[in-house]
Parts: sequence; structure tokens; C-alpha cells
Amino acid sequence: MTKTLNSQPPQALNIAVLTVSDTRTPETDTSGAFLAKAASEAGHKVVEHLIVKDDKYLLRAAVSGWIASEDIQVVLCTGGTGFTARDTTPEALSVLFDKHIEGFGELFRHLSFMEIGTSTVQSRAIAGMANGTAIFCLPGSTGACKTGWNGILQQQLNSSHKPCNFVVHLKQSTQTACEHRG
Repeated sequence: MTKTLNSQPPQALNIAVLTVSDTRTPETDTSGAFLAKAASEAGHKVVEHLIVKDDKYLLRAAVSGWIASEDIQVVLCTGGTGFTARDTTPEALSVLFDKHIEGFGELFRHLSFMEIGTSTVQSRAIAGMANGTAIFCLPGSTGACKTGWNGILQQQLNSSHKPCNFVVHLKQSTQTACEHRG
């Protein structure tokens, strides 16, 4: 696997992090904290970080607001992608997508298989685009978030990653997204 970078500095993106959980608090949300830290360390701006209960209408409300916002370009969601009755993230958010990013879930499960074997079939990780906003839904474990960030998102949210990345498909922010990071 060869990846090349162009000579321009990567573009900083405005990112919202959503943790889907009935039990996590800001102190115990290690998955959301990891995603926020990883995005910041990659030079992006974490504009918002919320914890929302496993309720499809609350999830849709939060993400719909970010989709409509001029300043949120990416939503990183963790949790609610399993098979329990309370796991409704795919059902809640997929209806908001203008386009589904099928390859995200497929690649996530491939990478996850290398780490946890066949248990990865219980992951319903999904992604899509809506109004120039990329939405990536990962499982709730911190390990799964690390797999998704390190194996996919870090590169695909990097405007220098070639041959392609998602940055060219995102709306331009009126805040910091047009600034280059140093």
C-alpha cells in the first residue's frame, strides 16, 4: 500500500465528536476522548464534543444540527453500532445521509478482523455524506476507535493524502477550515 502526500500543508477541519451512550460521562468517555485528542493532534479543530443517550431521535437531532451548521465538516460518532435493542446509531443516522460510504464499514471490518477475528461481524460501523458533512460511525470501544482512526480516518481526513481523500467533498467552513495548519 503506497500513499503519497502533496506538497501543500494539510487543511484543518472542524470536527464534532458524538459519543452514544446511556452510561458514559465526560470522565468515563475514553472513546470520545480518544477521537477528540487524535483529531486535535492531527491539526483539526474539535468544535463540539457531546455525549447523547442511545435514542435515535436525540441522535438525529444532534447530528442534523451539525449537518445544517456552516462550520461542522466532519462528525465522528462512537457507540450504538452493535446488536442490542438500544444500539440504534445506524438506523438513526443512515436516513440523514445523501450518500452512503459503503467502503468505510467494509474496510473497518477488514481491519478489525485482523485484531479481533470473527467478532467483527457484529460491528455495524457505517459512514455517509450529508450536506457536505462527512459522518463516520464507529463502535463504542476505544480499541475500535483507534482502529478506525489509525487505519482509515487519519488518512482520509488529511487533505494531503493521495490519490484521494474526503476533504475535497466537504463544505467550506466560515471559521478555521480554510486555514492551513503548520
